[in-house]
Formats: sequence, C-alpha cells, structure tokens
Amino acid sequence: MTTAKSPAAAASWGVAALTLGPTELHLGLFPWIPPGSAFTGLRPGRSLGNMRLKMCSIHVKDPAAAHEFYTSILGFETMMAMPEYNLYIVKDPDSSGDAGKGGVGLLLEPSDNPIGAGYMNGLHDSGMPAIVLGVQDVRAEYKRLSAQGVIFQSEPADGATGISVVLDDGCGNYVQLHQD
Repeated sequence: MTTAKSPAAAASWGVAALTLGPTELHLGLFPWIPPGSAFTGLRPGRSLGNMRLKMCSIHVKDPAAAHEFYTSILGFETMMAMPEYNLYIVKDPDSSGDAGKGGVGLLLEPSDNPIGAGYMNGLHDSGMPAIVLGVQDVRAEYKRLSAQGVIFQSEPADGATGISVVLDDGCGNYVQLHQD
C-alpha cells in the first residue's frame, strides 16, 4: 500500500488521503467506482451506471451526399436532417434505443475543419476504415452493394476476427463491414 507523503500532497490531488492498494484504489482516486468492482472483479459486460453511447461521428466531404449514401445505399434511417445547417445524423434502423431514447446516432460531420479534414484524408490515404459496421452476412452485403455500384478494396475475407470487407463511401471514408 502506498500513501501520500504528506496531507498537502494528498490535498493537491483533491483527496483527504491517497491510499493505493488493490482494494482501496477507489477510495481517493476513483470515487465513482463502487468498492470491490473496478480492478478487483468487475464482470465483463457490467455497467457502472446508466452511461451509454449516444452519438459518434465521421468526417465527410459532403454531409448531404453522405446522408444519401448512408440512408439509400447502406440502409440507415435519418435521425435528424437540417440541410440549412449542413447537419445530418443517421441511425441503425433496428435500434429503437434504450428506453425509447432513439438509438445511437452517427453524425455525418462536415470536414471543413482542417483537423477533421486532415484526419479523414489521412485515414483514407492510408486505406484505413474510419468506422466498422456490423452485418449479419458480409458476403451477401458485398453482393448487394456491389450491384449498386459501391466500390470495395477487395472481396470479403476470413481473418482472425471473422469475415470482413472494406468499402469506399464516396464521401472521404473507408467503411469496414464485419460479420456479427
């Protein structure tokens, strides 16, 4: 067990006393973690509270064109569309959301910010997917999307983590489809 060398040192960290041990870690540093759970037996899949994924985003060259691709071609639903603000959010059509909250949104973010554009372009230039989407049957989605003119990096392949394939969304991103 390690303790702060002085009360002043502990106070500078915002705790009354700094106590670090395998079962005491939560006392001063992580008060939001229930005793006995973090680092000492938290079961996989167990939540520490009501936190959930609300929204994530990908930078796109043209949010309106991305919205068209993600809804008409990939099959997502519109969560919010405000063309006058260049704001488009899509969601998984099968996600009604926890307790009716509407599911997780995917913000199709304009890449007008140089940092966002650099990130998007860097991923695309290196051939890396910006996001991974889950599907029931990768090979069936590959056939369906290929018939609609979607461009893929290669054919579906079996790998250490399962079957996947990478497509180009035409809006600045590679998107990996991974079989559930």
